[in-house]
Amino acid sequence: MAEEQEMSPLEKKVAEQIEYYFGDHNLPRDRFLKEQIQLDDGWVTLETMLKFNRLKNLTSDAAVIVESLRKSKTGLLEISEDQTKIRRSLSKPLPEYTDEYKDALKHKSIYMKGFPLDTTLDEIKDWLADKGHVENIQMRKGPQKTFKGSIFAVLESDEAAKTFVARDDVKQFKGNDMIVLIKDDYFAKKAEERKQGRADAKAKAKSEKEEKQKQAEKEEMKSLDEQRGCVLKFSGELDHVSREDFHQIFAEHAQIKWIDFTRGAKEGTILFRSDAKEALQKAQEAAEGSELKIKDKDVEWEVLEGDVELEVLKKILESQQESLNKRKGGRGGHRGRGRGRGGRRDRGGREQTRFQGKKTKFDSDEEDGDDADDAEPAAKKRTLESNGKDAETPATKQAKVENGS
Repeated sequence: MAEEQEMSPLEKKVAEQIEYYFGDHNLPRDRFLKEQIQLDDGWVTLETMLKFNRLKNLTSDAAVIVESLRKSKTGLLEISEDQTKIRRSLSKPLPEYTDEYKDALKHKSIYMKGFPLDTTLDEIKDWLADKGHVENIQMRKGPQKTFKGSIFAVLESDEAAKTFVARDDVKQFKGNDMIVLIKDDYFAKKAEERKQGRADAKAKAKSEKEEKQKQAEKEEMKSLDEQRGCVLKFSGELDHVSREDFHQIFAEHAQIKWIDFTRGAKEGTILFRSDAKEALQKAQEAAEGSELKIKDKDVEWEVLEGDVELEVLKKILESQQESLNKRKGGRGGHRGRGRGRGGRRDRGGREQTRFQGKKTKFDSDEEDGDDADDAEPAAKKRTLESNGKDAETPATKQAKVENGS
């Protein structure tokens, strides 16, 4: 290997391929090759090596391998005396995978994007051949194991990486503009993009929420405007008066939508589906000139207007929504709990409930409501750097994997 002899293009490719197999980046991850070097003090037979797909595609002649490694100037590999086995030189042990080593590796690695998706590893290697010493190339793959158009490459030093990124002849590949960054800068850029993406998503969600709220307020105001002139206030000594009494008075003159009144209170309001003033006039006329009373009790009637009417309408809408929410929450809330309060089971296992008195359904018990808002889904994190299996093992052990891919 010490002889100064010119290498043929084939010998250069063969040497590079085998040195990749035993190199710092592949060997620690190549399970098969690590098993082989433990069998015979680091030695691996050429017969075994010739089962590796990419090497076998280059040559099937053991003599070519020996000659290629003899001419290589890296000194990474030794050849046995009988020229049937090779191993990584004992003077070049694998580096310890310490934090310092990982930090140095990060700073001498570069990121490139812009390759056509059908680009092969050999095309990339040939293109980079005269642009600096590249120790390793990782073709980045997507979820479907297809090339994403970007690579990570390891150069011999951090200075070499900086020099590479500054070169003008790496800014284009086959007419495609290329993005070329130090790998650490790429990760920092991606982190900033993710941070900005989260901020944009948060701002968008806030904007959509505000817009939805404005729309709801707009719809509410529209609903309130449509019900202007429909609110009638009443007050007086109303002991023993119920909502049903008001329904009976106005039943033949107007349709009541909602009554806001609690038994025993001294005042309340009625929301009609039509004009309140007209409903009051018809009811008074039906009283044949006498004052409109309830159970012989004097009552003061007032058709509300302006801001007072608006506030009452808002309060009625809130009461309607609250009532609707209670109904939604109560449906099915006690299923499977056995006997309920005031109920008993019949022989078929169904629950029967006894009611006393007559149940009267009012128009004010019927309301409409909106469904709950949507919730934003969670996102999964995806690691940017996925080593996978960069190593290539013999065809008898695993499928073909490209050098550095």
